[in-house]
Amino acid sequence: MDHLRALEVFCAVIKANSFTGATRTLPISAPSITRIINELESHLGTPLLHRTTRTMTPTESGLTYYMHAKRILEELQTADDVVRGAHTTPTGTLRVTAPQLFGQHYISPIIREYLDTYSNVRAEGRFLDRAINIVDEGFDIAIRIGPLRDSNLKAIRVGAVRHVVSGCPDYFKKNGIPQNPSDLQHHKIIHFSEFGTDNSWVFDKGLSILLEPRITLSTIGACISSAKAGWGLTRALSYQVGPKLGAGGLQTVLSEYDRDEWPIHLVHAENRMQSAKVRSFLDLAVERLREDPFLN
Repeated sequence: MDHLRALEVFCAVIKANSFTGATRTLPISAPSITRIINELESHLGTPLLHRTTRTMTPTESGLTYYMHAKRILEELQTADDVVRGAHTTPTGTLRVTAPQLFGQHYISPIIREYLDTYSNVRAEGRFLDRAINIVDEGFDIAIRIGPLRDSNLKAIRVGAVRHVVSGCPDYFKKNGIPQNPSDLQHHKIIHFSEFGTDNSWVFDKGLSILLEPRITLSTIGACISSAKAGWGLTRALSYQVGPKLGAGGLQTVLSEYDRDEWPIHLVHAENRMQSAKVRSFLDLAVERLREDPFLN
């Protein structure tokens, strides 16, 4: 059994969640993949996959083995890249993840600028409002907003955000500007909630205002668009409304009651042989994000 080849096949199957899907990234047939997985399980003396006619899921041992196998393959790829020159010349595929609106407004332009500079690099931006495990899911860099959990990742602070209340100038002309958080109870509220259960807005020093929203929406983008249309007031993180301020159609109020800032970090795996593509993107992203007025 070619052990290294077996690791590559096994990781490809887990990523694709099927034997057939793995054939799209490997130059071998589905029967060959099945044979290699069977040999690997026989070698280890334990099943790595639960198989039915319709589904395939890793066993507990399979998940553990996948984490170690993936790390081995990544270290091998890094070693190959160093020898081939990737340690000094950006090359390969750069994978970056960020919250959805942050990625759309701030990271996408940086990625485009980066690719214009380095023609031998491709990029994938995965913008999701959930924390991705960048090691397990194969990402090079992630943007984290808020307190960092303890981990083995290296973090670079690039800015900070806070919660802000905003509305459009026409709305304020018709309805007045709230002078303190309690005034919000007399305004039309556009509330963001993924689950629609908590209608409280918390301000500085723990001040909590229970509101009766006219509308509750499950995406912050929809809340911001509704506020920009003059329908009412909404509350979001400052980076989410930043591009809409001023000429963008929104203004913020009650800034003296804003809660403490949340830090923004770029995080990446520590690696003694960090590739040039990661180092060069970090350099550019740190510079661009730290100079952005909506983040600092």
